Amino acid sequence: MLLLLSLHVPRVRCWTRLVVRAAGWRLWVFICLILELPLDRNIRTWTKETESPEIDILSGSGQTSDSPRLIYKPTALAKYLLRHCGSLARPRLASWPRGDPHLQTLSSLLCGQHKDTLQFTRDNLLLRDGGILALDWAVGTRLGEVVGRKEHQSGGKALGCFTTTPPVLLLIPESWGGMTPHLKVLCHQAMRQGFYVVVFHARGTAGCPLTTARLTEFGDQADLEQAVAYVHSRHPSSVMVAVSEGSGSGILLSYLGECGSSSHLTAAAAISPVLQGQLWFETAMPPIYRWGVLFHRKLQLSRYASSFRGVLDVDRALSCSSLRDFEETLSCSSTKAYPANDWDTYWERNEPLRDADEVAVPVLCIRSRDDPLLPPASTLPLPLFQSNPYFLLVLTDRGGHCGFTLEGREEMEGGRTGNEEVEDSNWSHIAVLEYFRVVADFLKGEERDGVRLDGPLGENSQAGQRSRTSNNPRRRRANMVRRQRLQAPEESSVEAEERNFTWKRSYTR
Repeated sequence: MLLLLSLHVPRVRCWTRLVVRAAGWRLWVFICLILELPLDRNIRTWTKETESPEIDILSGSGQTSDSPRLIYKPTALAKYLLRHCGSLARPRLASWPRGDPHLQTLSSLLCGQHKDTLQFTRDNLLLRDGGILALDWAVGTRLGEVVGRKEHQSGGKALGCFTTTPPVLLLIPESWGGMTPHLKVLCHQAMRQGFYVVVFHARGTAGCPLTTARLTEFGDQADLEQAVAYVHSRHPSSVMVAVSEGSGSGILLSYLGECGSSSHLTAAAAISPVLQGQLWFETAMPPIYRWGVLFHRKLQLSRYASSFRGVLDVDRALSCSSLRDFEETLSCSSTKAYPANDWDTYWERNEPLRDADEVAVPVLCIRSRDDPLLPPASTLPLPLFQSNPYFLLVLTDRGGHCGFTLEGREEMEGGRTGNEEVEDSNWSHIAVLEYFRVVADFLKGEERDGVRLDGPLGENSQAGQRSRTSNNPRRRRANMVRRQRLQAPEESSVEAEERNFTWKRSYTR
């Protein structure tokens, strides 16, 4: 009774909260040491005892800040986003314990608010080589909520897009397949804002039947290209945008580079993206995550073990203890449809940014420093974002892998009416959906201003004018991030290009 009475005293209650928090932190440190989870990132994030060298590279100062850093090439679109996309500048990311990178990551992969309530209808799409991929269309929830086709803008325009028909949002899950709770929450929020939502499932994943002895390679965009063409044929008058989750960015970035200005997408976003595939496979992942991903992929392979024994060493693949060995066993075989005899040759064909200079739609990448599944932030290809006008990077100090949990509910400016609050507690969802609306408004303004049709890369427009055919969809090219042309240009050239740059695309097909 005395203890309960003392807790009513504000000072005692405050000190009790601090003691419990400190004890919980020390217990969590002990658990992380046992599970071999990276603890140095946690300490730097929560206690600010040390400063990482990449802070000076990215922000130009040695001070940390809770505000995200937007790394971009100065263009009209970037400045428009800074002025009108308020969620990029003012997130209230959760602190420890809800903001712990490992707790956020496990929560986004294993549990979520709308985990079992969404309802989908499936289209099985027959591919050119006889394979099948699955497209799941969100149709509502089991709670009786039907997909709303709301008109959020005056004048009958949906979300600032070009037509009165609702826009289409294409979701691309992690490369190992399946709908994570993180992606389901994003799907639910997009439905509430009036999007047609469709989820891409590669062959052999998420219950999709496997009719060919071939799995989708990490950066193979051929299947996604056919899926996008099919979705466009279903909704030819709708604007289409795409969001990738984690390693699903491999095929999204490959698709944008291969298709260039002929892409049916208006904008794209990548949450916790894998920008350098080879580096990601070669970087050691914490054991608990590595074994989880390997277990999921081996489970998929074992389901079709008898079918694959004629084209690869299934027993060796099932005994692999690292993601690199598993991927190399599956893909670097002379009997596969796309033969790659060695690891480096495989990545010359599959590196996500191999054709980054051909991308002709705005791409927003959201990444946190404490992501336990990705390489350190110091390895990010910063010259790409500083020199390519179509790539923008938002870097936060915390957020985990596809986590970005908010401290409390926030209102999304511009995308809501009245005092309607966002039920989602994930900042990346709010930022991505608002980003699509702002980009659509910007491009609509460019259309209204009647800007002439120049090349998509301004003074380097000959790169965007290259004609592309479907006869050679996978050209062997060096990794984009290794090219000298990615060096940041002189300030004078940046200003000159900004004056001549136009966001109109000249279609090559």
